[in-house]
Amino acid sequence: MRAALLLAILHSSPAAAQEESTPVFGTTVVIPSGLRGLVYHIHHYTSKLPNFDKLKPAGPAIYTSSLNLPPQDFKQAFPGVTNRTEWFAIDYTGRFWINDAGMYTFSLLSDDGAKLYIDDQGVIDNDGLHPPKETPGTVELAAGLHRIRVSYFQGPKFQIALVLKVAGPGQQLRVFSTDEFKPPPDPGQWRFPKADNPPQK
Repeated sequence: MRAALLLAILHSSPAAAQEESTPVFGTTVVIPSGLRGLVYHIHHYTSKLPNFDKLKPAGPAIYTSSLNLPPQDFKQAFPGVTNRTEWFAIDYTGRFWINDAGMYTFSLLSDDGAKLYIDDQGVIDNDGLHPPKETPGTVELAAGLHRIRVSYFQGPKFQIALVLKVAGPGQQLRVFSTDEFKPPPDPGQWRFPKADNPPQK
């Protein structure tokens, strides 16, 4: 309970907002329509994303509506979730709704490695140990509900970054937020498009 309260304060208080050096990967307060992240400890000197199926989560699930951590120093542990400042990974999953079918561009900036999957198919591969690096990818999306997964790992301290952006047909890139891509409130209106065409990398 104390951990949830602490993370909620870090996520929402004006003082925390002013302290730009404090990264926020999420909160233990459940966001039903958001991204759900599981945190893992990984071996030192890991050079790429781990096989999450072989690991056990190091703490409670965390939730966020967007991944928007621009490059910054990370000098504090991850409050209430893990005591690591390095050598940890987070696997985010969620769903999002597309009103207008078409070609969508995503951009994933990370330090260290990260990958983006839409409907279980790879769209962006930004894996490996590296300084902040941004990699784009495009995918054609039908109207309806889609699955999203962002896998991320932090290698050696102190620099971190994790930003996911999106642009629909004729739009400019902006930070992806599940608040913008919510499905209709009535599940009877939900559509589940078939993945007939593999996304372009």
